[in-house]
Amino acid sequence: MKKIYQPLLILFTLLASCAPQATPSLQSPVSTPTPTPPPSPEPVASAPFEPRIGASVPASLREQAQKLTPQKFILDASPLVESNPNLNETKITWLYALVAPFPTVTDGVTLDQLQTAWTQGILLNGTPLLVDESTRDALTLLWDAPAASAIRIVSTGDLLATAWAESAWAIVPFEDIQPKWKVLAIDGQSPIRKNFDITTYPLVINFTLQSPQILQSSNSLSSNYDPSHLTTVILTGVTALVRATALTMEYKGVTYPGEKIRDALREADIAHISNEIPFFTGCTFPKADQAALVFCSDPKYMDLFTDVGADVIELTGNHFADRGAQGMLETIQIYNEHHLPYFGGGADLQDSLKPALFEVNGNKIAFIGCNKPDVDRFPTARDFRPGAAPCDFDYLAQKIAELKSQGYVVISTFQWNESYDSHPNPQQVKDFRLMADSGASIVSGSQAHYAQMMEFYDGAFIHYGLGNLFFDQMGDQDWMPKGIRREFLDRYVIYDGKLIGVELLTAMLEDYSRPRWMTEEERAAFLNDYFYYSGWAPLIPTPIPAVTPTLTPMSIP
Repeated sequence: MKKIYQPLLILFTLLASCAPQATPSLQSPVSTPTPTPPPSPEPVASAPFEPRIGASVPASLREQAQKLTPQKFILDASPLVESNPNLNETKITWLYALVAPFPTVTDGVTLDQLQTAWTQGILLNGTPLLVDESTRDALTLLWDAPAASAIRIVSTGDLLATAWAESAWAIVPFEDIQPKWKVLAIDGQSPIRKNFDITTYPLVINFTLQSPQILQSSNSLSSNYDPSHLTTVILTGVTALVRATALTMEYKGVTYPGEKIRDALREADIAHISNEIPFFTGCTFPKADQAALVFCSDPKYMDLFTDVGADVIELTGNHFADRGAQGMLETIQIYNEHHLPYFGGGADLQDSLKPALFEVNGNKIAFIGCNKPDVDRFPTARDFRPGAAPCDFDYLAQKIAELKSQGYVVISTFQWNESYDSHPNPQQVKDFRLMADSGASIVSGSQAHYAQMMEFYDGAFIHYGLGNLFFDQMGDQDWMPKGIRREFLDRYVIYDGKLIGVELLTAMLEDYSRPRWMTEEERAAFLNDYFYYSGWAPLIPTPIPAVTPTLTPMSIP
């Protein structure tokens, strides 16, 4: 038995020694400990959003904001609103103006003068500046707090009356400008002029509207100034390219009379010329001493109107019919060929009565005019005859009211009875005021060779006579009143469909033909006289400017 098992044991031992070595088992991977994130910081509570409308926000912007929904927002001057990218923001620019009562001679100041008045109390006009509370707060952000004597707080509704009563100046938001204010330029910049540059103008405040959510109608909050909403119109006095005026044009060039003033006329959106004289192909060479008061102009003189940028021609003049139907029809044809609208006269009665209509920068403007002295006489138009428009006051009242109801700013002009007096006669006052009562915003006398007074009447501005523009009355005849060379060109400013400003441009006729802008002394004397005649200011004695020697020696009757 033992002998049997022993060989088996040896066999198993040999087999075991020949077998491959056992592979050691792999170790289990060591687990990497997961890092424990640091504890999250405790959230910092943000300041609660507190809606407000700042004290510097002007009344009209405040009214706009109160229409927003929901009423959860901040509206304040931008320096007082902390920027937050998580909030909706709208920026609004607000424009202000330095103003004075309309019968003010001063035309402007420097920024240094205005800031000195604000910070040091050195008065510009002998009285503190008038402002309402929101304007004071807004300007304090620009210039720091005003000196104690620099300003006086007056409620918005009382500013104009207070300024007129005290001859005081004021600073108001642009939307509060109206014709009874005179806007004063600052460093030559005025927000009611076409060449205004807002980037260089100091009276600008930025406001910020901020809200945690989008506000319904927030886009309706807009600046109070948009130059694309502003239209300027210049009205002028008598133009008669005859006698010495025409002779000077022959000597010195057709465009010579307009050289000194044409830039202002060209700049206006609508430049008005009241041309009393017909163009007539058969017109003879002009004579300075022509005695007969029957006139015509060479058609080539039309180049003067083109050169100064005329946009509308008035035909109410007494001399329109001096060359009969042929002259009037030729004149109308010339205007039509130059695409120049006309009013106050025409090829027949219907044509003469129709207004000249314009729409510029969103403003609708209508010109309508008539001839008073020649009603029922030859120069006025009939159903089948050309002429000046007769003054049919029933028609004019109805038509002006109709135009106003259609959104037009109506300009009513007259060729009234001529006079050489600064004051209109009572009937003239009655007729002009009737046009204002009917809805005209501007009533202007085109007949006056000698400038006449002006007035504010029932929301309208009336200027009874502007004087000559291009006509040869140099004041060197014994019968002529002193000052006949002085001329008004009235610049009207229309914004968002209403008249907001009147600027009196002043010129002096020279060389029997060419107006030039007045010197500062001449302008001060002229304005002082007419503010007195208009009942707005005491008469301030000023030297009468000497008649300058004419450059073209000639005598006229």
